[in-house]
Amino acid sequence: MADTLPRRGFLAAALAGATALATGSNGEQAQAARPRPVHRMKLGHQHHDSDADLRIMAALGVGHICSGLPSRKLDSAWTVAGLSRLRERVEKFGIALDAVPLPMSSVAIEQAEMPNIMLGKSPERDREMDQICLMIENAAKAGIFLLKYNLTLLGVPRTASTAGRGNARYSTFTYDKADQDKPTIAGKVTADDYWERVTYFLKRVIPVAEASKVRLACHPNDPSMQRRVYRGIECPLGTVEGLKRFIDIAPSPYHGLNFCQGTVCEMLDEPGKEIFDVIRYFGSRKKIFNVHFRNIKGRVLDFQETLPDNGDVDMLRALRVYQEVSYDGMVMPDHVPVIEGDSGGALAYAYSFGYIQALLQTLPQEA
Repeated sequence: MADTLPRRGFLAAALAGATALATGSNGEQAQAARPRPVHRMKLGHQHHDSDADLRIMAALGVGHICSGLPSRKLDSAWTVAGLSRLRERVEKFGIALDAVPLPMSSVAIEQAEMPNIMLGKSPERDREMDQICLMIENAAKAGIFLLKYNLTLLGVPRTASTAGRGNARYSTFTYDKADQDKPTIAGKVTADDYWERVTYFLKRVIPVAEASKVRLACHPNDPSMQRRVYRGIECPLGTVEGLKRFIDIAPSPYHGLNFCQGTVCEMLDEPGKEIFDVIRYFGSRKKIFNVHFRNIKGRVLDFQETLPDNGDVDMLRALRVYQEVSYDGMVMPDHVPVIEGDSGGALAYAYSFGYIQALLQTLPQEA
């Protein structure tokens, strides 16, 4: 998305999204069901926090955001004063700053802000984790109680995009077509190596998060490599079993997931059938702290990323499951397709906002 979202076409796109309601699947609406709790989910967005973007999002009903990265390093942006200014600026537009990303982004290790945490290099990783701990403490003092992060070495690998609806370009990954040979600066990393580095990090930072009452939300590895070695690396946070192990490493209400529904679907053989039980597993344990509400076509190791209404998952049914487990955080679009004439994905995001808002507005009637 461009720094400033174009105003023209936003209202029409959002209204188009509002008309694109799903109607449930397999006759679920006709079935007698136990009452669902009134939902407290919020339409959210991430990264785009310029004043111009915030003004447009406020008009479209996006009332909660995760900001962009305050800074790639520990500097004045990560002080209590700097984070407070960020929160107050967002709130001027009537939008709540629900989350902020740590400088542990979804980039390949060569571009990582704090590479030594996942390279497992001491004492460098200890210094980086000390900085992360200070960021957590400062966020709490600034009134920010959710931080998201990644534990990745590979970033977000994709193969060539493919044509989708209306000739939009869909981000695509096909394992057999991927360049798997070029090693990273991490060299060979086994699953055991990966778990040692993840565990070392969690044991250091989760006690600080608990003391500060700040929830830490980790994004799964995207895409799933399904226990395969890719460029010399095994990625255990790219399977449902790996995510289950991950949340058990540090039992704490402040340790959980930035639950990217699209990424989790990429771990499954039949996403349209299996995703609902995965949501129930993590949601019932209160381990879903944020939701990237995106859809895919395909399956593990072979998929396309679509607009939310055009994939294999019944998105209204998914929201009903989040409601069932009393999830009350943000639901935000992510990874929209590239559409000719749509600068920076602005219209695709507007469409997604409208679609999600319309689905959310159906849920209170079902309580």
